[in-house]
Amino acid sequence: MTSIHSLLLLALMCMVSAEKTLVLVENASVKETHSIFFNNLKDSGFDLTFKTADDSSLALTKYGEYLYKNLLVFAPSVEEFGGSIDVAAITGFVDNGGNVLVTGSSAIGQPLRDLASECGLEFDEEKTSVIDHHHFDASDDGKHTTVLACPKNIIKGAEKIVKSGIEAPIIFKGVGMTSDPDNSLVLEILTASSTAYSYADESEISEYPLAVGKNTVLVGGQQARNNARIVFAGSLDMFSDRFFMSSAQNAANSDSKVHAQSGNMAFCMDVAMWTFKRSGVLRVAELSHYLADSKKTPDAYTIEEDVVYNIKIEELVGGKWVAFQNKDVQMEFFRIDPFVRTYLVPSADGVFTVNFILPDVYGVFKFKVDYNRIGYTHLFSATQVSVRPKLHTQYERFISSAYPYYASAFSMMFGICLFSMVFLHNRDDKKIKDE
Repeated sequence: MTSIHSLLLLALMCMVSAEKTLVLVENASVKETHSIFFNNLKDSGFDLTFKTADDSSLALTKYGEYLYKNLLVFAPSVEEFGGSIDVAAITGFVDNGGNVLVTGSSAIGQPLRDLASECGLEFDEEKTSVIDHHHFDASDDGKHTTVLACPKNIIKGAEKIVKSGIEAPIIFKGVGMTSDPDNSLVLEILTASSTAYSYADESEISEYPLAVGKNTVLVGGQQARNNARIVFAGSLDMFSDRFFMSSAQNAANSDSKVHAQSGNMAFCMDVAMWTFKRSGVLRVAELSHYLADSKKTPDAYTIEEDVVYNIKIEELVGGKWVAFQNKDVQMEFFRIDPFVRTYLVPSADGVFTVNFILPDVYGVFKFKVDYNRIGYTHLFSATQVSVRPKLHTQYERFISSAYPYYASAFSMMFGICLFSMVFLHNRDDKKIKDE
């Protein structure tokens, strides 16, 4: 009985800790064709709720509270969402911290195009596809729309989004996107090769394509300023079981290497885990500041005191909070402008430390850590302190730089005494002779 109770308790804990995720699909068959992806999400602790995109009972909120933490839209051709869900509802979901993963296809509908434009991305027109006559898979039907994305086209310097080590190409079949160059939040996670372009596959090219070469975004997204994440993939098929388990070879080059399995599974799962904040998440666990000699935090610091600042940063890895170890975290001590900007020194337990002398300026200051790196959530911490001038009893009475002034004062005093003695005791010979 004890073991049964333990299992029930464990199951209950798993149910409570599972992240509720709404999955919108075009039809029930998507659950079967993309079963590997969905099963991997379930194994990672996500509680998936499947509904068709036009279900009249769809809702993200109830009584002012959001029902889900994440949203998957696997319905590229939807023309109108059911229930109370629309583009405004999804953007509001993101504004309140929700995470969204959207997939498209050549049959892209207007709602998903509008949603992408709200996030700095633009899907190409309906019935267009990404075409590459130099990088297409052996399974292509002759239209060269089943393209291969090289791993070197994955976003650089963001291993928290996609881990390094993917060697096999990624099979893509769908619609292309372009990103807004003026939107600093947009991330081009995966781009096409320089020989690719986006156009209707059965039409002659009569006008310049929307996306050409590496400007063709296959998977893009953004991390909002509230750390919510939304990702758009131009291909629903790239998440399918067929592409997950398929081999990959560039049919345009008969000498190219045959990969027993494409890189789709590793890439798609990394992107999904990042989108749903299972990687690249930081938090401040502890924070302290004090005088270096007494290790006490005063009500107000005094100028030129020796101060120690500590901040403990943790990273979410594998569902557990572990010590963050990057060495590029900076601290600023500023009033209006920074007076001190320095790197923090990390320790094995994730405590970042710096020891510095307060500037010879008094006022209201802040200790600020503003850490913003691609792939990580924005970490911001600010602590306000007061810095006062020294008391009159705290200044040195005699300082070496004033010795010349001391010497001039005493020399003047000595000179006056000497002059007075000479003046008082000097005899006026002319006056004596007259007498």
